[in-house]
Amino acid sequence: MLARNFHLDTREGKVVKILCTSAFEEQLKALLLEFVEEDFTACKSFKMYLDTVILNMPTKVQKFKKSIYFDDANIRDIEHQGLVIPFYIDEKTETYLILGIVKK
Repeated sequence: MLARNFHLDTREGKVVKILCTSAFEEQLKALLLEFVEEDFTACKSFKMYLDTVILNMPTKVQKFKKSIYFDDANIRDIEHQGLVIPFYIDEKTETYLILGIVKK
C-alpha cells in the first residue's frame, strides 16, 4: 500500500484522522511509477515530501485554497510541483479525506 490512513493525536487531545481514497492510492501509484523511471532519488524525495505535507495538513489547512475542481468550501487543494491534491475536511469528526492526485 502506497498511502496510509493516519490517526494523529493533537496537543488538545483530539484525534485527527487523515484518510486516503482508493482513487488517490491508484493515482499516486501511477505517478510514482512514472517518476521512478526518470529518477529514483527524486521519486523517493517527492514521496517523503508528500508524506510530510499530508501529516502536517491539519495544522496548515487555512493555507490551502478552495478546490478548483469542486464547488464545496470544505474541499481544498494542495498544489506542489505541478500536481494538485484535493482533500475534503469534515470539521465535526476532525477527518481529512484525500480525494486524489492529478497533474495540473
